[in-house]
Amino acid sequence: MRALFHSLSFRLALTYVGLFAASLLVVLGSFYLVVIRMPLEAAKTEVEAEARTLQNTYIVDGGAALTARLQARIHATNPRHAFHAFIDRHGRVVSANLPSWPRQLSAGWWRLEADAYHEGDEIDYEALALDHRFDDGARLIVGRDIEDISEIEEVVASGAAAVLVAALVMGLLGGGLMSLAISRRIDAVSATARRVMAGDLSQRVPVRGSGDDFDHLAETLNLMLARVQEGLEAVRRVSDSVAHELRTPLARLKANLEDAAAPGKDREARLAAATTEAERIGKIFDAVLRIARIEAGRHEMILTAIDLSVLLDDVVDYYRPAAEERGIALTSTIQPGLIATADADLMFQAMANLVDNAIKYTPAGGRVVLAASSADGTICITLADNGPGISAEHRARVTERFYRGPSAADRPGEGLGLSLAAAVAVLHDAKLSFEDGAPGLCVRWTMPHLAAANGEPA
Repeated sequence: MRALFHSLSFRLALTYVGLFAASLLVVLGSFYLVVIRMPLEAAKTEVEAEARTLQNTYIVDGGAALTARLQARIHATNPRHAFHAFIDRHGRVVSANLPSWPRQLSAGWWRLEADAYHEGDEIDYEALALDHRFDDGARLIVGRDIEDISEIEEVVASGAAAVLVAALVMGLLGGGLMSLAISRRIDAVSATARRVMAGDLSQRVPVRGSGDDFDHLAETLNLMLARVQEGLEAVRRVSDSVAHELRTPLARLKANLEDAAAPGKDREARLAAATTEAERIGKIFDAVLRIARIEAGRHEMILTAIDLSVLLDDVVDYYRPAAEERGIALTSTIQPGLIATADADLMFQAMANLVDNAIKYTPAGGRVVLAASSADGTICITLADNGPGISAEHRARVTERFYRGPSAADRPGEGLGLSLAAAVAVLHDAKLSFEDGAPGLCVRWTMPHLAAANGEPA
């Protein structure tokens, strides 16, 4: 029970019950004011006005005139039945249609039972009456029927307490059930979190399929856990890949340094080879760190409106000599005036990596075509070659660090070029995909197009 009262959901339920009870009291109070209190005050006002008139009639015109007025009042049209009792100074009843009244005089109001009988049926009346004694000892009681108001008043008086008690009991029961249901859902989230913290990253928060707020929260947490699991698996793969990739160059570096330490004629060659291996290892670490900074959003970007058409032409011009040296035709079809908001250095590096990768895997006599155009506010850059391509089962992994497909085993490189291009694409809200070129590979890069009027190209 103590844990229940410490539950936030139960305290909120209690607050709701309190607010509901207060609202119910306000409604009942308003109902009493409008349906009971105001009609009673209106009846009192009417009776007081009539009493003053009748009292003046007795004082000015005498008892006979008062009796006549009282009889006429009984037969006058009024939604509330008229009642009276006129007793002269000697205590004789001169005129009355009240069945009874208190013997003692009251200076205030009476609520008198005035039931009548007609043809064997009882007609319920309750008279709201004002009692007055004249100076000569005569007594006049004047009233109007308020039976309808009294009936409502009795119902409200007897039912209000029961309604409030029932509301509080049902509210407490409902609050307890609601707290229990919420606690179970929260406990499920907490249990999943504890299992994840214990090292089981495959755990997920159960989703009931009801579509409620807890299901939305569970789906969001599951997406987060999936991202965390993917990130940790990526870190593990990168760690394994780094260890695997660096094992060979480190072994060569060690061998070259050991050979260089031994006396011999090839000492300078060994030192040069060791320097080359050290530089290669440094480049690998630089590339890995750069990709990590880009993916983590720690890379300082300089976003400007750049002319992608000019940038792509520069990439083609830069790699054309290497392509010609290998007997590969590097051509381009680039629409002029393609403006985009981007980091020029990163975009050049990403495009250069893609072109370099295409040239590397295209055989002599082959072709590489770079095309770029815009449509519907989107820039589409495609790079197609007629090389061996990438099989469907390997395309999803080509952007992983150090991943190299079966066809790349005998090619130079570390397997980081496409990883960098993918990281730059994410940074620029671009989509990078790899498709079958039939033959070869078709790389597609799509990103938002910026109208030239929005900014000057860099």
